[in-house]
Amino acid sequence: MGLVRGMARTAVVAGTATAVSNRVSRRQARRWSGGEEQYAEPAYAAPPPPPQQYAAPAPAPGGDGGALAAELERLGGLHRQGLLNDEEFNAAKAKLLGL
Repeated sequence: MGLVRGMARTAVVAGTATAVSNRVSRRQARRWSGGEEQYAEPAYAAPPPPPQQYAAPAPAPGGDGGALAAELERLGGLHRQGLLNDEEFNAAKAKLLGL
């Protein structure tokens, strides 16, 4: 009886493994063909920009034009590096120019 019981157990395990494998294969095929939207890969968006940490100080009225130019150059560099987005750059530039 032990031999028959062992063969029966092996048949059950093999049958279960086959059923699971077939189910996974069908599910993956549906996913790849677009049949299962709930299992679709999430669309990752770019992370939000960091909060503005580089607030430009307001220039003193009648102050040095060289300091203003240097500050504008620094802001431009931060913008080119991607540390400031367009909105942040334009806001800081407007604040510097007193607009």
